[in-house]
Amino acid sequence: MSTTSFKPVFLSLLLALLLQLLPWSGTLLMVRPEFLLLAVLYWTLRAPHLCNIGTAWFAGLIMDLISGGLFGQFALAYALTSFFAVTYQRRLALFNIWQQAGYVFLLLLFTQLITLVLKLFAGGELPGWEYFLPSVSGILLWQFVIFSRLNIDSRSNKA
Repeated sequence: MSTTSFKPVFLSLLLALLLQLLPWSGTLLMVRPEFLLLAVLYWTLRAPHLCNIGTAWFAGLIMDLISGGLFGQFALAYALTSFFAVTYQRRLALFNIWQQAGYVFLLLLFTQLITLVLKLFAGGELPGWEYFLPSVSGILLWQFVIFSRLNIDSRSNKA
């Protein structure tokens, strides 16, 4: 496995933050995946020495600031999700692509459940099933990135 430098990690996290800050509206806002969480999970699983639970917590604090909601909800959700990602990171290497996608999908749902419970404790209303659409779009984006990476890796191995 090749070593990863800090530069691509930082740039992808910055790009994910910028995608999160775009002015989404309507249906796109409802299905928008959590780009920052996906980037944190990707690098937590691929390079845990560069992106870890502390990075996830800090990314969650940034999400708390830009969302304007309950302060600390995303920080807690991202840190717990990253903890579970790191806990099974070595076993995940033995899984095939679809099993990994299932695990990441469960992590995305777990994050949404944590934020939902925290919002309900703060007095929010129970949302409908549409609340979980970002997990579906997130796993579709995850699969696109993984298949793109595999395609690039296979081309570089042939050369």
